[in-house]
Amino acid sequence: MNSLCIKQNIVAIVPAAGIGKRMKISIPKQYLIVGKQTIIEHCISNLLSNSYIKHIIVALNVNDRYFSKLPIAHDNRITCVTGGATRAQSVLSALKAVYNSNWVIIHDASRPCLHKEDLNRLIKIREKSNIGGILAVPVIDTIKISNNRKTIIKKTVERDNLWRAMTPQFFYYPLIVSCMTVVIQKGINITDESSALELCGYYPILIQGRNDNIKVTYPEDLLLTEIYLNKSG
Repeated sequence: MNSLCIKQNIVAIVPAAGIGKRMKISIPKQYLIVGKQTIIEHCISNLLSNSYIKHIIVALNVNDRYFSKLPIAHDNRITCVTGGATRAQSVLSALKAVYNSNWVIIHDASRPCLHKEDLNRLIKIREKSNIGGILAVPVIDTIKISNNRKTIIKKTVERDNLWRAMTPQFFYYPLIVSCMTVVIQKGINITDESSALELCGYYPILIQGRNDNIKVTYPEDLLLTEIYLNKSG
C-alpha cells in the first residue's frame, strides 16, 4: 500500500440531517444538551481531539436552524453541507466536499461518548488495509426473529458471529465514494456505510469497541449518556 495513503490527514464526516422521530421531541436529538454541551458538540469535539483529523464536514438538514447558533459552528476546521432525504444521500453530499485526504471517518451525530482509544485503534487499521473498518461489539443478547406482523417469535438466531455495528466507520476515500454512488444509483436502502462496501464486494475490518459508545435513540438513552460522559470526564 502506498505510504502516502497512511500519512495523509483524515477528514471526518458527521451526518446530522436526521430529525430523531423516535425521541418524540420538538428538536432534532443531536441538539439536546447533555452536561454543558449538545450531543453533536460532544461528538465533534471527540473527533477533533485526534491529531490526525484535521477537518470535519457536517451534513445538515436543509431546514436546520440550530447548528449555526452553536459555538463550535464557528471553528474553521468545520464545513457544513446540505444533507439529503436519506443518510446515504447526506453522507455522499459530505463526501463530495472532501479534498486533500485519502481516508475518511464517518461518525453518527448522536454518538457523544466515543473513547480516544477506540478511535486510535480504528485509525491504525490504515497501516494494514486499503479498504477500512468499523467499530462494533459482539452481540451478547439472545436474538429472535419475529413473524411478519412482529408479534410472534419465529425462531432464535445463533449469535456467535453476530456484531452490532457502531460508528465511527473508517474507509479509503476513493472506495467509499464509489460504493456509496453505486448504492444510491441503485436505490438500495442502507443504514450504515459499511453496507455499501459489502454490497460492492468489499469487506471492512471489525474493530471491537466499547459498549458505552452509545447511540442516543430513545429518551431513556439520555440518562446513560450523562452517566458515561461524567465518568469519562
